[in-house]
Amino acid sequence: MMTKASRKRGHVPRVRVPLFKGAYRVIASKRARKFFVAASALLLVASIWLLLPLRLFDDPVSPVLFSAEGELLGARPAGDGQWRFPPGDRIPERFFRVLVRFEDRRFYLHPGVDPLAVARAVRQNLRSGRVESGASTITMQVVRLARKNRERTYLEKLKEAVLAVKLEVGHSKKEILALFAAHAPFGGNVVGIDAASWLYFGRSPERLSWAEAAFLAVLPNDPGLVGSEAGRARLLLKRNGLLERLRAKGTLPGLECRLALAEPMPGRLRPVPRDAPHLLDTLAARPGAATPFRSFVGADLQRTVRRVVEQHGERLLGRDIRNLAAVVIDNRDAAVVAYIGNVGLERRGENGQNVDILQSRRSTGSILKPFLYAAMIKEGGLTPATLVPDTPVRFEGFKPENFDRRFRGAVPARTALAWSLNVPAVRELREYGIPRFENRLRQWGMTTLDRSPDDYGLTLVLGGAEGRLAEIAALYAKLANLASNAAGGGREVRLLRDEQETPSKMRDLGAAAAYLTLQALTAVNRPDEEGFWRNFSSSKWVAWKTGTSFGLRDGWAVGVTPNYTIGVWAGNA
Repeated sequence: MMTKASRKRGHVPRVRVPLFKGAYRVIASKRARKFFVAASALLLVASIWLLLPLRLFDDPVSPVLFSAEGELLGARPAGDGQWRFPPGDRIPERFFRVLVRFEDRRFYLHPGVDPLAVARAVRQNLRSGRVESGASTITMQVVRLARKNRERTYLEKLKEAVLAVKLEVGHSKKEILALFAAHAPFGGNVVGIDAASWLYFGRSPERLSWAEAAFLAVLPNDPGLVGSEAGRARLLLKRNGLLERLRAKGTLPGLECRLALAEPMPGRLRPVPRDAPHLLDTLAARPGAATPFRSFVGADLQRTVRRVVEQHGERLLGRDIRNLAAVVIDNRDAAVVAYIGNVGLERRGENGQNVDILQSRRSTGSILKPFLYAAMIKEGGLTPATLVPDTPVRFEGFKPENFDRRFRGAVPARTALAWSLNVPAVRELREYGIPRFENRLRQWGMTTLDRSPDDYGLTLVLGGAEGRLAEIAALYAKLANLASNAAGGGREVRLLRDEQETPSKMRDLGAAAAYLTLQALTAVNRPDEEGFWRNFSSSKWVAWKTGTSFGLRDGWAVGVTPNYTIGVWAGNA
């Protein structure tokens, strides 16, 4: 019991607080309670800091394919059905500036939590009697996105605040902005600034105008607004208000602001381009594939080649040929610049249109004959003028015949190649050796020769093997590189810019053998021309070879100029 004397001496009233059965602690009622509350809060914050891990994002991303110029050629939704493009290489500075102005003006000053914003939010919420302001910084929003937008409670808000400070300790401000931009919602199933920029405006984030950047800056605050006319009207007001604030702060000059205010709002989401669908699928299916895929494919060239191939595909339908593929390689850069894996994707009820013919194994016909010719020239087995017999012959039950079933006697080796005579080619292969030639083809880059030489036999040079159009065209491109005496013997053909340059696997063949081989192929008559093309001053030097498999199931054609190699396949997948 307190006495007057004790109160005069300044004693603080004490209370007895039960801890457990039979035990009590006496706590000073005012000062101790404050200390107890502060210590408990500090302990809670420390527990969150130490025990609650800061897990950021592991969401799947969309496979995305870009052209050599940086244009979007195609994309697929991510594994969870969202359009979530991987972040680009360049920082979208304009978007970051308008985002900070709209969402978090003191972003570069606070440590993840803005005390002034918290005080303002508390005051507003107390006055209104309900939650009107959450005082969330951009950093706290990153944490909320990483925690999958859990239910908003005071405890969850405290966790977000603590983890936001923790995030600031380990990341720069630009990294935090990039995290928000990559994972913020932009309406529907569009996630991240990269997907939003392409799907709303058809361009990359760093090329956004002020009005476009402002629209995307206000959208994550309430992404559902984009789905209705009334919501879009509110978004327009928000966008224009943000632009006016940028003008008032001197960020946006008056004329630019007026022009930005006059820009229309985006309409519906743009359709995702499908300029190279088979290439995108093939790249995405690679083990450990890392998107985005930045290719050497030229956007305009790809569309032009695709249009031409589709037109020819329609003509071939009349002959019951349903599949057609083509590839264009720039010999100077050793890079694929156009890739048409198949035609007729819009047709329904047909099979094979989704097959990427460029990567499919098909019977090679006589398309490999030039490489036997080149190997024999390199190793002294023949010269272009060597006479080779085109006469009836039988090898252990195998009796080769020419396509026209005629024999021409002794013909120069270069003529036999230009006319694609089967009998001389089989004789040459028997002389050179089947295992030796198969080994050469493997060394030069054919990955489809997975049977024994005895299994292929002498038909190896007549279509007994299988090859991929992409690899066959690359072999011819490497011949062209060698023939032009490229430095170091040329390079392997690449699909993507981030693929490491490697020396050509064919460089041991030498420039002379490659040149003489392509020179022989320039004598091949072009379709429907009968050689008259030579009479025109504008005629181009073209070496080319065709191939047809047994039963006419596969039709091949490869043309080579000093600058380009074009490979085409037609048939039924």
